[in-house]
Amino acid sequence: MIRIAVVGEIGSGKTYIARLFGLPVFNADNEVVDIYKKDKTVYRKLRLKLPKYILTFPIKKKQIGEAIKKNPNNIKIITKIIHPIVRKRMSKFLKKNNKKKGVVLDIPLYFENNLHKKRDIVVFIGSKRRLINLALKKRKKSNLKLLKKLRKLQHSLDIKKKRSNYVIYNNFKSHFIRKKVNIIRKEIFKK
Repeated sequence: MIRIAVVGEIGSGKTYIARLFGLPVFNADNEVVDIYKKDKTVYRKLRLKLPKYILTFPIKKKQIGEAIKKNPNNIKIITKIIHPIVRKRMSKFLKKNNKKKGVVLDIPLYFENNLHKKRDIVVFIGSKRRLINLALKKRKKSNLKLLKKLRKLQHSLDIKKKRSNYVIYNNFKSHFIRKKVNIIRKEIFKK
């Protein structure tokens, strides 16, 4: 099974591009949302550590956002609780799909959380900041101030780009992106 990791800046189009590969996709952000909605153990742990912010179950993204905005160090508390669960879910996903020819890992903190395996194929998604900001403004409930703080958690884009096997510059025109993904997909699977 070939593991393809899609990395890049918040709002660069990673999730959209990950789906274009036509392979099973592990989306870490969706897993986190699911954990906030369904995992009462996580709720109790976060409520214990962040009682001023985590008030209700299911946990609302707004509560998490407020905790991070008020004190950026709260992100460490949150990730210490959430990331081990996301890793377990990723492990389950990989086992479930181990007979497939490939999978796509859509994990924003892929390098930062040391998830990179030597044989993984990494695709960096880049775009102009102006286009990213336009895309983020179209998202429902997008909090640009919070996103700015989350960007600081990530390695620099230059580092991610250097560590990648392929680079796609997303101009947010789907015909261009589809063509680029098809070229990369063919290259990956001919090896």
